[in-house]
Amino acid sequence: MSTMAVPQPTASEAAVRYLITNYSPKGSKVGWLMMASILVEAWDLYSIAFVLIFIKEQYNPDPLMLGLAAAGTQGGALIGALLGGWLSDKIGRRVMFLVTMVMFIVLALAQAFVPNVIWLVVIRFLLGIPLGSDISTGYTYIMESMAKGEREVMGNRWQFMFAVGEVLTIGVIVIFLLLDIHHETLWRVTLGLGAVPALIILIMRHDVPETAVWLVQKGRFREAKQVAREMFNDDLAMLPDQDQVVPKVSTRAFLADLKKDPIRWRATIYGWIACFAQGSEFSTFAFYLPVLFVMVGVSSVLGNNLVTMALFCFAAVSGWVGPLLTPKIGHRGIAIAGFSIVLASLLVAAFALYTDNKMLLPFAAAAMLWGHYWDASNCMTIPTMVAKPKYRGTASGFAYMFVKLPSFLAIFLFPSLFAAIGQANATLFVAIFPLIGLLAAIFILPEVYGYEND
Repeated sequence: MSTMAVPQPTASEAAVRYLITNYSPKGSKVGWLMMASILVEAWDLYSIAFVLIFIKEQYNPDPLMLGLAAAGTQGGALIGALLGGWLSDKIGRRVMFLVTMVMFIVLALAQAFVPNVIWLVVIRFLLGIPLGSDISTGYTYIMESMAKGEREVMGNRWQFMFAVGEVLTIGVIVIFLLLDIHHETLWRVTLGLGAVPALIILIMRHDVPETAVWLVQKGRFREAKQVAREMFNDDLAMLPDQDQVVPKVSTRAFLADLKKDPIRWRATIYGWIACFAQGSEFSTFAFYLPVLFVMVGVSSVLGNNLVTMALFCFAAVSGWVGPLLTPKIGHRGIAIAGFSIVLASLLVAAFALYTDNKMLLPFAAAAMLWGHYWDASNCMTIPTMVAKPKYRGTASGFAYMFVKLPSFLAIFLFPSLFAAIGQANATLFVAIFPLIGLLAAIFILPEVYGYEND
């Protein structure tokens, strides 16, 4: 009886398989450095939310133009996510995360000097391109630089980093308000200050090497061996000492490759749905929390900022706890719990608005943010983690597109929805999104914690 020979992996395939199951002592540091870029996005995204009232005061744009000024970054990030993920696979992770930070520094400073709202919209759209690109590149780097389990916990911490960025942003604005700085100066300086963390991150990232996995995939074996010695203390003996020409990978084959594995396909589909659901729920209700509090009479502008700052401090705790719980309850567990909490909280918030119960609204908002920081924690981690290394940048960028598309539409159109159907009805409408995410987590998502893919 004859047996069919099992094809043996090539040297590059063996090296990739080995690398994705190992990590370096510097791995967590590299992970935090990639996560740090989220501070930059958080600063830009939420600074505009808190200074929007001053921009409106100065230029008095119509609701659509005001929404476009707020959403411009999200629109640019939609393009940046797709373009950046693709380029990350083509020209490398390191080149991309350095270029994106340089672009952000220049554009963040430029938005502080715009002469009118139209230019603010243009600059913020361009600003979104490096932001969207950097997130997809950063996730790819994390998944190729850390061990299974650890990389997932790190990837799930992006919401914690968002909360930290939000708290820092509000803190600076509160200081400016206490100093009674002129409102035009306040919003211009606040937006321009986003260049400072970007510059710090650029300096810290300067000496971070390219991932060994990407170098192996490109046949650059000598560089891969050098990086592996530095990061893994390993010479990758399975690789030859000379570079080789490796067949180019067709990015168009990304989706076809996903469908070959039901686990990867279902996990990725869930990731896209969860990205869309969490992006929609947050960009509608939570993004406009400062405006909402003022509209319903919760507090003054300064008091509104202080209440919001307290909420995001609370959310930061959730953003830290969620990833720690993931190894215990899995990706499904954290997703189901998160979307359930958000759904219940939005229903309570709608009730508070219908009944004019102002005291209940901040508590509902706090619970909503707690749940959101859980349901959003793994929507980027899962699609990036389960993708094959040669498609990982594309997979990450594709997933982030599903975050930015609803974010752009929601921030752009939600002010008009508020005006058309009222605050309570709009909040109730938003509850559709966590319901969709919850159903997807229950019926589509397989448990993929610790998943390995070569």
